[in-house]
Amino acid sequence: MANEILKKITTSIVDGEPDLTLDLTEQALAGRVDPMAILDDGLLPGMRIVGQKFSEGEYFLPNLIVAAMAMKRATARLEPELRSRHQVVKAAGTVIIGTVQGDIHEIGKTLVATMLSANGFAVHDLGVDVPAEQFIAKVKETGATVVGLSALLTTTMTVQRSIIEALRIAGLRDRVKVMVGGAPVSRQWADEIGADGYAEDAVGAVREALRLVGQTTAA
Repeated sequence: MANEILKKITTSIVDGEPDLTLDLTEQALAGRVDPMAILDDGLLPGMRIVGQKFSEGEYFLPNLIVAAMAMKRATARLEPELRSRHQVVKAAGTVIIGTVQGDIHEIGKTLVATMLSANGFAVHDLGVDVPAEQFIAKVKETGATVVGLSALLTTTMTVQRSIIEALRIAGLRDRVKVMVGGAPVSRQWADEIGADGYAEDAVGAVREALRLVGQTTAA
């Protein structure tokens, strides 16, 4: 019974049915399926398949958004069950992510944050219009290993450079890997400002983050 419902959860993620994903998660819990198994053997395989289909051009951004929504709702339901059993999901790394100061674009950044969470990262999403001081404070607070800087405007992409410099001045640059992205951002720009990584979409961001923390498995 457990294997059957876990396969159904995976399929519901791949098919983009968030209501069904949540319903099946509830059914699995009612059937005493281990919450960690629901996450590891039901939800995550679905996200990996969606990520692969996106990479191959079979799926597009709307498919990613719907799958991420399903994942987010299901994991929110699992969190209290995991806590009650003292089960802890081992994080691949800790990521601070936000859209830089002066920029209020959110959809792409939020999708990256969700995909990173789905692939085992502990993600602290600072939102939009985030000043350098807030990134620095959160790195100090959490001991983050990766900082993700999103910019969707040519007028704000230069702030990515400023934040990298602010991290250096604060003595934190050697402690974190900086990943940049956004519509006007390129790998050449990332190299120019001294970023450690660059990705042009959410699936690429997962691969890049895993590379930066020394892992290779990605959605």
